[in-house]
Amino acid sequence: MDEDKTEPRKPLSEAAKRALAEAEARRAAMDAALKDRPKEINGRDGPEPVRYGDWEVGGIATDF
Repeated sequence: MDEDKTEPRKPLSEAAKRALAEAEARRAAMDAALKDRPKEINGRDGPEPVRYGDWEVGGIATDF
């Protein structure tokens, strides 16, 4: 039987760990800010599309 043979990952540098922690903090702050917003009437369903810096309309993504 084939076993899942994955090679061990290279340890992250301190700078990479710091960058990942900062990105997680930014995501948490954005999520907290979105919870405080008033409910949009007749808005789009799903997560806020501008959260990741782009907007999708009819399958075409554009960025600001």
